[in-house]
Amino acid sequence: MASAAGEIVRGEVIQGAGPSLMHDFGLTRRHVVWLDLPVVFDQAEHSGIPYRWSDSYTPRIGVMPRTGPAEVTWYEVEPGAMIHVSGAYEDEQGRIVVEGPRYDRAAWTTSWKWWVGAPGHASVPLTGAVQHRWTLDPATRTAREEDLDSLVTEFPTINEAVLGSRHRYSYAIAFPGAGLGEHALVKYDHRDGTRQVAPAGPGRLPGEAVFVPAAGGTGEDDGYLLTIVSDLAEDSSELLVLDAGDITAPPIAAVELPRRVPGGIHGSWIPDEADAGASGMR
Repeated sequence: MASAAGEIVRGEVIQGAGPSLMHDFGLTRRHVVWLDLPVVFDQAEHSGIPYRWSDSYTPRIGVMPRTGPAEVTWYEVEPGAMIHVSGAYEDEQGRIVVEGPRYDRAAWTTSWKWWVGAPGHASVPLTGAVQHRWTLDPATRTAREEDLDSLVTEFPTINEAVLGSRHRYSYAIAFPGAGLGEHALVKYDHRDGTRQVAPAGPGRLPGEAVFVPAAGGTGEDDGYLLTIVSDLAEDSSELLVLDAGDITAPPIAAVELPRRVPGGIHGSWIPDEADAGASGMR
């Protein structure tokens, strides 16, 4: 654990069951959420990156208090993998809710070959992760889970001002498949159960959508989304600025970049405090 000044103030060793791929974790107001799921390190894996699906690995999610002893409560869940967490929070009943794109075995195998460029991979991951929710109940030590949508998605983001709290909105990249003919950005409204889909255009691949709050904004989606879109046919890229309130509206701005930027994985926005109170991007 690090302080706001960037100093390490606490460290704990968490006993795992094996060499699982723990690329991300969840954070609520009171808990840390560990994903101990059945994608494991294997030096014999030849797809390009040494991780593979393991049918023998027991999938589970661990919940640990952010303060006090490092006591982890483990919840067994159905076989599935999650690389990136959209968000996590405690609900009104004290249950821990974790959301994000989840892979089943078939989806992991197909999409992983695409991500790492393994021989025989498809041009796009027509099967892949779909939005999923786990609800972990400390009273019963049980987990309930459900799919929230059928779109193939990855790289979820939220307004980081609500990190650890119940979020209404999340954003992600959507891939062709499940009724979608091209790459797109998608915005989920988790309160109303609706979504907005903004297609990127033929042969265009958007990068992770970074939320930027509007100056003086009060609503959770009162701001902008920044995404770098690569045109694979033209070998070019542009930075799009979208209205986070309505991502289907025409872009607020489109900035042509001097050279193509490879498809991005993660991005961050940092306000430029030196610019007389204005906001900037780095």
